[in-house]
Amino acid sequence: MKKFIAFILALVFIFSLSACSSDDAGSDLDYVTEKGKIVVGITEFAPMDYEENGEWVGFDADMAKEFAEYLGVEVEFIVIDWDNKIFELDNKSIDVVWNGMTLTDKVKNAMGTSEPYCKNAQVVVVKSEVADKYQDEASLAELVFAVEAGSAGKETVEALGLTFTEVAYQSDALMEVAAGTSDACVIDLLMAGAMIGEGTGYPDLTYTVSLTSEDYVVGFRKGSDLVEKFNQFWADACAEGTVLETAKKYGVQESVIIK
Repeated sequence: MKKFIAFILALVFIFSLSACSSDDAGSDLDYVTEKGKIVVGITEFAPMDYEENGEWVGFDADMAKEFAEYLGVEVEFIVIDWDNKIFELDNKSIDVVWNGMTLTDKVKNAMGTSEPYCKNAQVVVVKSEVADKYQDEASLAELVFAVEAGSAGKETVEALGLTFTEVAYQSDALMEVAAGTSDACVIDLLMAGAMIGEGTGYPDLTYTVSLTSEDYVVGFRKGSDLVEKFNQFWADACAEGTVLETAKKYGVQESVIIK
């Protein structure tokens, strides 16, 4: 009899935990709506997210503002350690990762992801004066690369067996190359187009080899109902012309995916 009672109590305890877990999961949409804001995890990444006169702007930042308005809430941008983005999302320090994030198996397994909204590639950046020496993958073996921790660039150089050092942000990787402390870096094509070459802050840098082709997605918590809400928002914003207008403003119209 005692064993039977213990068994029943154990079942009650298990069902209680299950119920609590289900309640805790709740609706992300309700959670964001009730607190009145959506918190967006970003890094400094022109032309997607960057500061101008104390305000976060860029293609992703502007579209995040549009999404917040669509939800009827305010938007808050928080700079995160990109390597900790999954942790920040899961512990609710942020509600969404929206910062030119490449769709990888790791991202797919850890987050609820939107439909792809932008095309990108990982490219090798070197000083212009030596660019002719590094025009294919085989020529890269002797170089030491700077890569952003937790980025698609890091995954790419690791997969190729190249030597690298990790930095906090892609912008730091560019500074490493400009200063000569790294031979090269691997960053997103969209960032390279906005930040290097004539008329930019890094006129003496250029990109050579394109190592990958990839998709950008927006990341939410696993199972979040905000994924479906975002996909509907994106379709509506495409139909209204908001996406293309914003893309042209930041020069990414060739990469953006119009639904």
